[in-house]
Amino acid sequence: MTCAAAVTPFAVPATAKWAFTTRRARRDDVRSLVSLDHPVRAGDLILCEVLQVGQHKRVQLACGRPSESYPGDLLVLCVGDRYAPDQFMGRAEVDVRMDLLAGGGIAGKVEAAHARMARPTQLRPLGSLADLHGEVINIDRYAIADARIPDDVVVLGVFGASMNAGKTTAAVSLAHGLQRAGFAVEGVKATGTGAFGDFNAFADASVAVSDFTDAGMASTFRCPLERIERGFEALVGGAAARGAEVVVVEIADGVFQDETAAILADSTIIERLDGILFAAPDALGAVGGVSVLKRHGQTPFALAGMVSLSALGSREASGETGLPVVKREALCDPEAVSRLVAPIIRRRLGQTMLKDLTEDNRLATGVAA
Repeated sequence: MTCAAAVTPFAVPATAKWAFTTRRARRDDVRSLVSLDHPVRAGDLILCEVLQVGQHKRVQLACGRPSESYPGDLLVLCVGDRYAPDQFMGRAEVDVRMDLLAGGGIAGKVEAAHARMARPTQLRPLGSLADLHGEVINIDRYAIADARIPDDVVVLGVFGASMNAGKTTAAVSLAHGLQRAGFAVEGVKATGTGAFGDFNAFADASVAVSDFTDAGMASTFRCPLERIERGFEALVGGAAARGAEVVVVEIADGVFQDETAAILADSTIIERLDGILFAAPDALGAVGGVSVLKRHGQTPFALAGMVSLSALGSREASGETGLPVVKREALCDPEAVSRLVAPIIRRRLGQTMLKDLTEDNRLATGVAA
């Protein structure tokens, strides 16, 4: 869309902080600043001034480090929606004052907040960043190319009962353990709000990772399911094209969150997952979450997350669900994790492929038994 609003030749000041959600944008594409009297889309780049520091005291930079915020700072952010039960829910809306909805770089208006949240960091929007022709720059123009997921890649999904259930730790540990077992592994964050925490967690475990911001979405909240499915296909297909044999896919938030529920109900994503690891905060969350998954015809191969830290909670969860509760240490262990996922690998790759991998010493002892 070429904007009809007034266009001013512009260069982003060198002191401006580019947030994580903008990391794929080519900065030299910015040639003008467009007034904000035009319709905005989620993912549009916007230049804001910090008026008052609130809940998010730091912004996550595109380079991968946090930066303390000060009144008067200039931030390059994405207009976007957010869904975070433990923090803010917000909408992609531009006004004379805006809220920093997420430290990864989402600007909008808060619709609901957790009681523990302070007032959001207040922003003054200065304009939309546009190219030489006055077309507002949206991060979807930098999305990776569509890719097909081949039949011979194993795709493991990690779902959770809620925010802070331990999904990322479980996903990263699973990927790390499988990589130690000899598989070529990549991680994918398929849904959520753009932030570098999960991204960096995979990188810290020496596991290659991509996420929905690579697929052109600053946040997947309120994105059409078809768009999320296309992003999933591109991310997993891209990982496979780079040589991944196993792709570990983390799905954000809990099973009741809108896009997570839609994925479970009927999507090409759930159809392509070969197995699900479920993270829960406690035994009740594990039992409830497994019940929800079973209503959708899905049974996890194991439970993980915060519940695994409690010996008694693990016993309760396992006793009620009949599923093993796996600690982080076991997921990171190549022998233990190989035994855990061997049946899934057999179903996807077939016994012959699994035998070949074993003979190449790429699986730990006991996997092919």
